[in-house]
Amino acid sequence: MKKHILITGATGMIGKDLLKALIKEGHTVSVLSRKRIKLAGVKVFLWDVYRQKIDAACLDGVDTIVHLAGENIATKKWTKERKEQLIDSRVRSTELLYKTLRETPHQVKDMISASAVGYYGDCGDEILTETHENGYGFLAECCEQWEKAVDQGAQLGLRVVKIRTGFILKHNEGGLAAMDKPIRFFVGSPLGTGQQWVPWIHYKDITNIYMEAISNTNMNGAYNACAPYPVSNQTLTKSIAHILHRPVWPVKVPETVLTTILGEMSAVALMSTNTSAQKLLDAGYIFSFTQLDDALNDIYTS
Repeated sequence: MKKHILITGATGMIGKDLLKALIKEGHTVSVLSRKRIKLAGVKVFLWDVYRQKIDAACLDGVDTIVHLAGENIATKKWTKERKEQLIDSRVRSTELLYKTLRETPHQVKDMISASAVGYYGDCGDEILTETHENGYGFLAECCEQWEKAVDQGAQLGLRVVKIRTGFILKHNEGGLAAMDKPIRFFVGSPLGTGQQWVPWIHYKDITNIYMEAISNTNMNGAYNACAPYPVSNQTLTKSIAHILHRPVWPVKVPETVLTTILGEMSAVALMSTNTSAQKLLDAGYIFSFTQLDDALNDIYTS
């Protein structure tokens, strides 16, 4: 069934691929943007989250909202002001969407929202399902407020799906670009203990998970968007080095060094989240990439 989908954050890493996939399948797509942009085959509407302004016409004919908007977690140090931006960009954007839904006649039935595995905090080796309690630290706090805001959609009669995204593997983008750069220059090394779990996912799978959430109306609540077999930071580092034909230094980068360089943001690299993908599998989703080496081979050689 073809739908009319409104996307926020359409120019981000997930949004760009999802936009292409939706158009390819024949869906009608509209986009909410902070700036005037041109996207082929897409109608673009403007909004300003911080001034709480939005073009309500963005809802015309829309069946599903895919909410991906939010400031990038890892581009700037986490000062007090930056933390407020990271939370506000997620929470206030969600509140603005729901305020507009309450005040505007519409036919929206579904809210599919991004979230992150940072919701769980640092949990060592513990296997994390979607029923696990919210963790500690800034990432966990940010995700908790984010998801609480998204959950308000249930009061509007919406089907609410939250995609708790893991470490996305995509060439020259996001975390993978940050990891493979030192490896390319022969200074690759595991971070911290190297034993922290990394819930990786191929970018094609994250796109397809959103496609599944849009079409599968039985999906509801939170889902861990990660491959079924997470790996340690050390294994991920060695696997990237292997495919790039580079060595890995036997000495690990100490946590104290990362904390000195990155401050509290070092949690992004040091957090251990051993997430389970079972709920997603039970929903009928079939992964394209379940093994790390297969995923990296596809990314670096295709």
